[in-house]
Amino acid sequence: MQILVINSGSSSIKYHIYEMEYEELIISGKVERIGELDSYSVYRRHTSGNNIEEQKEKTNIVNHAAGLKLIFALLGNNAVMDSIQAIGHRVVHGGENFQLPIIINQDVIDKIYEMTSLAPLHNAANLAGIEKTFQLYPQLPQIAVFDTGFFRTLPAHAYRYALPDKLYYDHQVRRYGFHGTSHQNVARQAADYLQQPLETLRLITLHLGNGASVAAIRNGKCIDTSMGMTPLEGLIMGTRCGDLDPAVHFYLNKELGMNVDEIESMLNYDSGMKGLCGVSDMREIHRLLEKGDNRASLAIDMYCYKICKYIGAYYTALGGLDALVFTAGIGENDPVIRQLICQQLSVLGIAINPTLNQTATNSPFDICKENTMVKVLVVETKEELEIARQTVSTINREKVS
Repeated sequence: MQILVINSGSSSIKYHIYEMEYEELIISGKVERIGELDSYSVYRRHTSGNNIEEQKEKTNIVNHAAGLKLIFALLGNNAVMDSIQAIGHRVVHGGENFQLPIIINQDVIDKIYEMTSLAPLHNAANLAGIEKTFQLYPQLPQIAVFDTGFFRTLPAHAYRYALPDKLYYDHQVRRYGFHGTSHQNVARQAADYLQQPLETLRLITLHLGNGASVAAIRNGKCIDTSMGMTPLEGLIMGTRCGDLDPAVHFYLNKELGMNVDEIESMLNYDSGMKGLCGVSDMREIHRLLEKGDNRASLAIDMYCYKICKYIGAYYTALGGLDALVFTAGIGENDPVIRQLICQQLSVLGIAINPTLNQTATNSPFDICKENTMVKVLVVETKEELEIARQTVSTINREKVS
């Protein structure tokens, strides 16, 4: 069975095609910088021996519909769509309506629309991809896979906020969590690497990219996570503030005259690492640090400190820890950040081998020192493969029912 996975983001669309018999990636690509003058597309064919044939083209991609039209033209010209048997779509926020992947119909689309206010940047882009694909390929089963789905196992004491009951019961104000497909995927990979059943392990997974989150996983189920009702809560991120005293909002309104929209925009797009030192890309922050930039130094200290606080809290919630797992762009590729985090965690039995941390490139790989209590793994996240797996399992589940 060949599955097409579409991940439609705010300014990009990524796509992957897997042959699911062997979970083999055969086609991948993306369109980037949608709506900008320097937009472009990439098409990759993955052949035997890990060889990649790539086509890259600069082109004017004015919106998501144009981006999908271009993608399907590329796939059609290469006779790829004839072999596709289902399409899996990433959807960021499923709210309480959708805790499992679901076959898409108009009712599902309408309900995803209703939740757009919970993740306006993400769900609107996801819907743009769904609607255009639904229009072009109505004959193919299409599955929505939700970032929030992995966190359906959170206990009430972890997902409820200390607010009036009616806000939860009438308006579903609660913690939902995000990056679920990534946390689920790397947890499975970690268990395979450790050669232990996932159902026996205590894991803390760190998804560290421009967006960042932590998950505490016990016996295969997530029991807590750092992001909340929206992707704004939790860790310091590229442009998002993370945890914040709610009274800051009142102060900004009363003392600076900022309205709700201005505050929301600032907290999402001009805060985090960008707010602290002027740039959001961790590679650029390291370059500033090398030049002696004090703001960059403080930003990195704050970034790592907040992560360590969450690890300490989740260590307690789990009752111990078998493995700490780094993933996503920073987690997989930034040995300096991994070192700075782990050197603060020796009290938890965490210590890494500096040479392995700097040089190991396989995934998964173990960077912990010998004879330490806790494994420290670096794992390449395969979110699209996880979506493809859940697409297949959803189709099979529907056939049975």
